[in-house]
Amino acid sequence: MKYVDEYRDSKVASGLLDKIKKASGRNLKFMEVCGSHTVAIFKSGIRDLLPENISLVSGPGCPVCVTAVEDIDRAVEIAHIPEVILATFGDMMRVPGSRTSLQKARAEGSDIRIVYSPFDALKFAKENPERKVVFFAAGFETTSPAVAATLGRAIEEGIGNFFVFSVHKTIPGAMRALLDTPALKIDGFLCPGHVSTIIGAAPYRFIAEEYGKPAVISGFEPVDILQATLMMIEQIEEGRPAVDIQYRRAVSMGGNPKAREVVGRFFEPSDSNWRGIAVIPGSGLKLRAEFSAYDAEKVFDITVETPKEANGCACGEVLQGIKTPPECRLFAKACTPENPVGACMVSYEGSCSAYFKYSRR
Repeated sequence: MKYVDEYRDSKVASGLLDKIKKASGRNLKFMEVCGSHTVAIFKSGIRDLLPENISLVSGPGCPVCVTAVEDIDRAVEIAHIPEVILATFGDMMRVPGSRTSLQKARAEGSDIRIVYSPFDALKFAKENPERKVVFFAAGFETTSPAVAATLGRAIEEGIGNFFVFSVHKTIPGAMRALLDTPALKIDGFLCPGHVSTIIGAAPYRFIAEEYGKPAVISGFEPVDILQATLMMIEQIEEGRPAVDIQYRRAVSMGGNPKAREVVGRFFEPSDSNWRGIAVIPGSGLKLRAEFSAYDAEKVFDITVETPKEANGCACGEVLQGIKTPPECRLFAKACTPENPVGACMVSYEGSCSAYFKYSRR
């Protein structure tokens, strides 16, 4: 299959591994920010194939994992309102809040529905004019354009019972926060491919220009990841930190201007609470003031207590690349995919889930 088979070619991958082994003798640590990269790296065994001096650590690139506990609590409280239908993506259902999850709230009687697109939630609003339909909008730059387009459709069609509870987050702000974390020492970023199809390469320039680190946008096949790793090593060895695009078959420097335009029309940057990490300034997306009639946080007066992570859960340190999942004392013991204590064990793209499935000894 064109654009797939050639990026899984074992001979090409072997050649890249040889080049990586010869490219540098220094110890280098790179972070893959995207959860899809984490899964791809484990499935292809890349961590075990790289030389000992080159290591990859996982970052906060799973939108389910970084959704704050209190935002889950708010979604549960909104779902408890009798006239509300709460719609969300399926991977949000099992994420633990401070007391319960959306899945358990649905089992207790709340009308919570799984959708594959925010347009499905809009359909619920049309079919149930006497109800209030709230779309729990989580995700990075890849999902926010569809939410913005759905809201635009609701306004065009005069659907007044559709609302958005936005906990959207943006990746570059989190990357800056990671670079400012003293406990985390990384030498470069494997930048997310899907996010970059929307925002392009330009938003990552600060990594090279301000921090002197390499940043390479990578695809998701084994050859993609190995080539991107080699590109980062070469930048370091040549002393030329830059933002490079390995994933040129999908990503351009400017990204997708139409997607960025529709997001900018309905959303504006806001401070956002990243689960287990901190509130990162300007790293979230909230609805603009002129659309407050569709903003669930404005329409529904919901307050929750400031929650805490479960005792012993190291999700925050895992999401920052400070610890690996096996270094959490709950991993594969109290915390498993069937009974997740932390959000990193819930999502298919979560670091703990990937370690549990592909790398457990």
